[in-house]
Amino acid sequence: MSKPLIVGAVAYTPNVVTIWEGMREYFADGPSSMDFVLFSNYGSLVDALLDGVIDIAWNTNLAWVRTVGRTQGTCRALAMRDTDAVFQSVFVTRPGSGVAGLADLKDRRLALGSQDSAQAAILPVHYLTEAGLGADDVELVRINSDVGKHGDTGRSELDALRAVLDDRADAAALGINTWEAVGREELMPGAFEVFWESPTYSHCNFTVLDGLSEERTAPWLEQLFAMDWDNPDHRPILEMEGLRKWVEPRLSGYESLFEAVRTQGIADRW
Repeated sequence: MSKPLIVGAVAYTPNVVTIWEGMREYFADGPSSMDFVLFSNYGSLVDALLDGVIDIAWNTNLAWVRTVGRTQGTCRALAMRDTDAVFQSVFVTRPGSGVAGLADLKDRRLALGSQDSAQAAILPVHYLTEAGLGADDVELVRINSDVGKHGDTGRSELDALRAVLDDRADAAALGINTWEAVGREELMPGAFEVFWESPTYSHCNFTVLDGLSEERTAPWLEQLFAMDWDNPDHRPILEMEGLRKWVEPRLSGYESLFEAVRTQGIADRW
């Protein structure tokens, strides 16, 4: 049997350990075993992939963009969650604020999440630019909590919501996952309303370098795609990782982030 594939991921919350221990146990029963290494930030994760310390990186969309840039486009995306293929950013405000669209943010304050969060900072600024709003039109209230984790913890997005509640901002931008988990639940009934939703884009994916052969990745991918929501042994892992099934990567969904990183001059290593 070939040696295990080593998957790298960022430990942004304690249950990441539980998720990857479950994944390791699942793959132990198949043709392609795996082990995992956890990192404190995505800069280190990308470095480890490029240095050959790990075989597969569980990358955010920003980490994917950075890996593509540092490999001159020779890396490959293997798979993503079904939820990664239809990710969105949402803009929210207090009911009755008078903000009904992006144009209404002119001369107002918008709270953004961590500077390295594609969903809560980088892409929201991109959408403002597309709407014709520049730096002199909207005051950006930047909340840089947990930089290095690309917004995975959701902490900066919660802080952005608090900024609106505390009247330090008129609106906030956050990822759809945070909105679904917090904004629509009874914790804050009626506190916010969505006034704009972005087009869908792609989020995380499993990334490998071109030197890792398909002979090694194909059995691993086949077993990954075989995870079944209706199987009671598989569902807990899928639920914790936020998906119902693994799917082929939707690469076209990264185009807006590539453009945003280029035009905003985003740093090479976050």
